[in-house]
Amino acid sequence: MSTKKKVNSAKGRRYTRAEKADILAYVEQVNSQKGRGGQSAASKKFKISPLTISSWIRSGYGESSGIPAMPGVGSSGPIGKKLAKLQALHDQITRMEKELSKTKAQFNALKSSL
Repeated sequence: MSTKKKVNSAKGRRYTRAEKADILAYVEQVNSQKGRGGQSAASKKFKISPLTISSWIRSGYGESSGIPAMPGVGSSGPIGKKLAKLQALHDQITRMEKELSKTKAQFNALKSSL
């Protein structure tokens, strides 16, 4: 009988701070749009375990951990604030474009009835 121990030589992929920041910014973007589901969406998009993402958040890369986020990242950093503002403006533009489209349709219908 062999008493060899299993050696787990497989190591997970290492992510740079920039990659983590991009992934966590995506998580925050989805959460701000939909209210939840950012971790699941990022997990599917970037092919990362949701546990990995949650560990990054808990370890201080995310705002919800109570530990300051990476500089410039997250909704408390300057980049995160700009991304949030851009997202809000995009949403506002989308709503206004829909309203304009409805108004144009009413205008054209009235115009054609003359």
